[in-house]
Amino acid sequence: MIDWDDIRYFLAVARGGSVRAAGEGLGVYHSTVLRRIAQLEEHLGAQMFEKLPSGYRLTAAGEEVLELANQMEASSHQLETRVFGRDQSVRGLLRVTLAPPLATHLLMPDFADFARLHPDIEMEILSSGDLANLTNREADVAIRVVYDRKTLPLNLHGLKGPELFGGVYMSCDRLAAWRAGAPDPIRWIVISIHGIPDWASEGEVRTTGVPFRTTEAAAQIVAVRQGLGITTLPCFVGDADPLLVRVPGTDLHMYGTLWLLTQGETRKTKRVRLFTEFVSRRLAAYAPLLAGLSISRD
Repeated sequence: MIDWDDIRYFLAVARGGSVRAAGEGLGVYHSTVLRRIAQLEEHLGAQMFEKLPSGYRLTAAGEEVLELANQMEASSHQLETRVFGRDQSVRGLLRVTLAPPLATHLLMPDFADFARLHPDIEMEILSSGDLANLTNREADVAIRVVYDRKTLPLNLHGLKGPELFGGVYMSCDRLAAWRAGAPDPIRWIVISIHGIPDWASEGEVRTTGVPFRTTEAAAQIVAVRQGLGITTLPCFVGDADPLLVRVPGTDLHMYGTLWLLTQGETRKTKRVRLFTEFVSRRLAAYAPLLAGLSISRD
């Protein structure tokens, strides 16, 4: 019998292209990956990979194994989700994936309320920039901003939420200084991997000098509070911050629609259903804030 764990290691190397990438993805030493691959090759009597300077490339035998290994993985995930779907208790682990700003600036109080209502549910909030794969059971619920519903995999079940808008913001003090004629340059503050969005305009304020770049949203918000310049933010972040104001003459932009996503049998579990229904109601109440209609701006 082939050890399923050996197949997992094989898939990790095939997808990552190297033993090091596979080890990092699986959280093990590369020597463990090499041992598992050697064990699989010995069992099958064939070499799975050809080692090249650029990484590991599948042999002809490896290509055949890859097709079957993908089928084995899909069957394993289907078995897990079906068994998981029979669990109707309100206890156990519930993993939720969403973007960091949604967690820290909007929904964490609601997550806390849900946790108090259901103390036996162990919640894990995955608020990184990486998209967790629901099909592979990396998370049970995803809260995502979706511009086009057709881009979502067909196997995901979705609860549609409110539309999400963003705007261009600067610090209140910096706007007052600009109106008073302060000569200090006003920069664009951007997250490095995104740059200045195509939809964003400077309005009545004109930027000068080079952009100020950060690698994540928390630093971006601190930078704009410090008066370095202007930046784009979701309305639920910018409008709720007493130190920030929309840049005069700029318009709002729709990022997309918030969706609560679940997969297959997982969505039938009681704890997942309770959570999605709870958060769906909270998001509906936040609709004005998410659309930039909660307060008026000069």
